[in-house]
Amino acid sequence: MDLVQLTRDLEDLRAEALGQVAVAPDSAALEELEIEVLGKKGRLTGVLRGIGALAAEDRPRVGAVANTVRQTIEAALRERGAALRNSELEARLRLERVDVTTPGRPVRRGSLHPSIEAMGDIARIFAQFGFVVHESPEVEDDRTNFQMLNIPPDHPARDLWDTLYVDVPGHLLRTHTSPGQIRVMQAMRPPIRALLPGRCFRYEAVDASHGFEFFQVEGLMVDEGTTLGDLKGLLDQFAHAMFGARKRTRFRPGYYPFTEPSVAFDVECLVCGGSGCPACGRSGWMTILGAGMVHPVVLQYGGLDPERYQGFAFGMGPERISMLKHGITDLRLFMENDLRFLEQFR
Repeated sequence: MDLVQLTRDLEDLRAEALGQVAVAPDSAALEELEIEVLGKKGRLTGVLRGIGALAAEDRPRVGAVANTVRQTIEAALRERGAALRNSELEARLRLERVDVTTPGRPVRRGSLHPSIEAMGDIARIFAQFGFVVHESPEVEDDRTNFQMLNIPPDHPARDLWDTLYVDVPGHLLRTHTSPGQIRVMQAMRPPIRALLPGRCFRYEAVDASHGFEFFQVEGLMVDEGTTLGDLKGLLDQFAHAMFGARKRTRFRPGYYPFTEPSVAFDVECLVCGGSGCPACGRSGWMTILGAGMVHPVVLQYGGLDPERYQGFAFGMGPERISMLKHGITDLRLFMENDLRFLEQFR
């Protein structure tokens, strides 16, 4: 191996490597080519193994040529690498491009359950009159659920509630949200304007108008000088806001152990407009809630002086309100989780 031959081999390697660099199809192929030519065991290293056979004065000349060849190939690799990376990036951007002008995929929207929606509507209406929502426990003790509401253990009114008792002695699943009245009166001082929504339980046969589990919304107002006229005016405003300003309303005598006097509150039939139809029993009226002035005994259990404070309470079923608004005829639909029913309220 002489100087001329070794120099020719280096020039041939440069020419061949530059040609291969120019046609490298992608960054991976270019990286393999770089290892093949300039790596520790690459072709340039193989050519330079012949330096040892040269005369001492010729070795620096070959080294200079070899450095020039390496620098030329490295520059070509950098230039080609930059061009390939740019083209690959552009291709990737084209492939992953998102057309923001195209309408998005439709997303199925849910809706509130009609019972929850009705409770929200009730709360929004009464909030305009200063009523604040309070929560009370679903598992109550007998004393709060019955006795403090003027229903002692031997009272015949207990026959009105088919009660579900739990394993803890003296405790039960609340039969109504009325025990929340006691809790609110014991926790607050008048003036009180409280709304008590929640789930109730009774051991009843399930049919189109009854269920063992249902929602109820209780309202309580206690202050000095509160009258039955205040109650009627409030309920009139509620009925007009919920069912329409032209709907007629009326009070009828009723009975509840924890109110005295007690009333049933009716609105003009939403189906026939008051002319009489099967939906209203040919009466032209539909009962939407029960109400009355809070019994003095209940005020005393709430820690209030009935000689100073008077109050009224009312209770309604949001399912009943929803059934009237939407023309639903079967209470069981609210608890069956049938999408065909629930999707109608989206």
